[in-house]
Amino acid sequence: MSRHERAVERLGGLITERPGTIVLAFLAVTLLFAGGLGGTGTEAGTGQFTEDVPAQQALEDVQDRFGPRGESADTASTQLIQRGENVLTREGLLRMLALQESVLDREELRATEATSAATTVARTIDPEAETLAQQRATLREASDREVREAVRENADSPAFTGQLSEDFNAESATASATIGTVTHELPGGVSGTTGNDANSPMTPIQQEIETMAERSDGQFQVFGSGIVSGEFQTIIEDSLLIVVPAAVVLLLFFLIVAYRDPIDLAVGLLALSMTVVWTFGFMGLAGIPFSQMLISVPVLLLAVGIDFGIHIINRYREERSAAASVGAAMERTTDQLLVAFVLVIGTTVVGFGANYTSSLQPIRDFGLVSALGIAFTFLIFGIFMPALKVLTDRWREDSPIPEFSSEPLGEEDSALGRVLPVGVAIARRAPIAFLLVTLVAAGAMGAYGSEVDTSFSDEDFLPPEEQPGYIEYLPAELQPAEPQVTGTMNYLEETFPQGQEGTVIVSIDGQLREDYALESIHRAGEDPPETVIRDGRYADSQSIITVIEQYAAQNPEFAALVERNDRNGNGVPDQNLETIYDELYASPYEDQARQYITEDYRAAQVQYAVEGDAAQEAVGEDARELADRHRLDATATGETLVFEAVSDVIFDSAVRSLALALVATGLFLIAGYWVVARRPSLGVVNLFPIAVSIAALAGTMRYAGIPFNALTATILSVSIGLGVDYTVHVVHRFVDELDDGVDTLTALDRTVRGTGGALTGSMLTTVTGMGVLVLAITPILGQFGLLLSISILYAYLASIIVLPSALVVWARVA
Repeated sequence: MSRHERAVERLGGLITERPGTIVLAFLAVTLLFAGGLGGTGTEAGTGQFTEDVPAQQALEDVQDRFGPRGESADTASTQLIQRGENVLTREGLLRMLALQESVLDREELRATEATSAATTVARTIDPEAETLAQQRATLREASDREVREAVRENADSPAFTGQLSEDFNAESATASATIGTVTHELPGGVSGTTGNDANSPMTPIQQEIETMAERSDGQFQVFGSGIVSGEFQTIIEDSLLIVVPAAVVLLLFFLIVAYRDPIDLAVGLLALSMTVVWTFGFMGLAGIPFSQMLISVPVLLLAVGIDFGIHIINRYREERSAAASVGAAMERTTDQLLVAFVLVIGTTVVGFGANYTSSLQPIRDFGLVSALGIAFTFLIFGIFMPALKVLTDRWREDSPIPEFSSEPLGEEDSALGRVLPVGVAIARRAPIAFLLVTLVAAGAMGAYGSEVDTSFSDEDFLPPEEQPGYIEYLPAELQPAEPQVTGTMNYLEETFPQGQEGTVIVSIDGQLREDYALESIHRAGEDPPETVIRDGRYADSQSIITVIEQYAAQNPEFAALVERNDRNGNGVPDQNLETIYDELYASPYEDQARQYITEDYRAAQVQYAVEGDAAQEAVGEDARELADRHRLDATATGETLVFEAVSDVIFDSAVRSLALALVATGLFLIAGYWVVARRPSLGVVNLFPIAVSIAALAGTMRYAGIPFNALTATILSVSIGLGVDYTVHVVHRFVDELDDGVDTLTALDRTVRGTGGALTGSMLTTVTGMGVLVLAITPILGQFGLLLSISILYAYLASIIVLPSALVVWARVA
């Protein structure tokens, strides 16, 4: 007897001889982990993905270096969207100013500045009206004709029209909507991360402004990063509220069908509950926050746990049907299944844990938590559940409780037992031809699926504008709040196309005192790339040149200084630049200058306006082209480039984790089958059907238009971890049957009827349990749940149909 066989036999003996001790020990550990459940915080949104990305660090460096007087304050903004028949009437403009003034008057809202079409119109009528109160007084005293003329006077200004809806009519001075902006100053560092998350300091501020807007007499809607972040938090709660009850109901139904015994059902449910408690208790003790990525983890654990539970109960019933006692049947069950469980758990941990190689922290957390959760699942279902089953069956033998169904799934005379051997029938007639056809088909699907898109944006994590139809049929307690953010974002894009431009930043490092420095900045914007918005021949941009032009327009002496140092007459000084910078820093435009050039004149930034609806990749390429045009060292950055960088990391993570999972799983299986059966080549055979199912899954993703995103990027490696579960059980049972002295086809027939029945029950419960994720109101979770269900179905079909032919060919060769 080999060493591993002796270890398994000793463990099986311990389970049957001291089941009570084992059960009590596991319950005590459960209480320990339960203490960590309250320590799990939450984290959601896109901000959690950008923290460690180099592009984000470059952006933070720009934000740190350029600011008024080097203060360590960050800024954020709130958009006040006003709708009406005509928001440019005197009354409509006064409503906007009244709300903005109310916000600025509240010190706790940290508002520092307000701009809107109303402020522009008021200052056009009276240039001396600098405060909101003065502007309101100006508009109250102005006639309707003066207001219309002021609107027409600004009709050619992009800054003004960008705040108005697309239906703006300059002649009649009408528009159905306008946007006012309030700027807030926050403590340094709290808003520096690109993207949105569920813990934004702007959330309570903007929620309070929402309340103020509802009390005003105008038709206002409030929008900003705090509103988006608040919805991210709500999404987690609403998704769990929908998914968990649905999963419980469906899993309970299928477990009843699979177990057909209330006591066995209770044992299985207790084991599943303990798995979740152990995993999330560990998260609380380790300080790992609960995020949208981790909503799928309990579903994954339930899937593997159900599979293990059904295999334990089904195999135990097979042994009991042969008239074995409780102890003997369970020892035989654990002798056969614990080895298979070790192979399954090792490959599953490898598949899930491969995501820990990602450079994105949320994906690493997913890899760590899911891998540890799977290890916990093995301990609970491999040791605790058999011990509890022994206790309950011995207690049942000594009690008058009636006997319930104890027949294993897949018996030969059952309907399922007649369908399952279809793969064996193919393997009996033409295994080599079938494998060649399968190999060609898998290659074609894999090649097709290699072009799957990659996506990363706030919209991936937000619910759709309109709620799914099934929501109205849910009990009132489970119905989520009506989503607002996606609808508002769509409305802004459709109604204010001029005001929805994006921004990219080119950060410049070098000696900006050199005569060519400003000319280089100016020439870089000439004939800009396609996604960059034009202002004539040049890119629409803001830089230190913009500040020079603004000050020159206000100060004739400075204008003369600029003209004297502009040798080619294009309005951009090209000598004595240090003198010009010194003048700016000594002028009222000092704060504006600091936003674009550092005090030592060795770093600058240029902000370019880009098309808001342009693809991230296109914007990134054009921004890097602009950076390359600069004579000094220049780096492109900005939120769009950060999101593009995250998309690239997501794709790299998917490929790297897939490659690692395949290689590590293959090596583990080869080593495992060498140890347990002295047949290492079975490891390759074991992996072949999974490779086929992964190729099919990649092709399905592209065909269905499902991209790699923050969560679906994990699907390929996760599918390996879950899919190997099915092939390992088939191969290990096949080896056991061969060792009993039967021929290859007989061993296969027994395998697919016995283990195939348990696999069918496991597949149905797993596909259903994971499929409930499509009910989640977040697209990213729905796509992940759909892909998980499809991957499990493919792995099951490959194990039942493809694997028998592979085993027949293996038997002939090996």
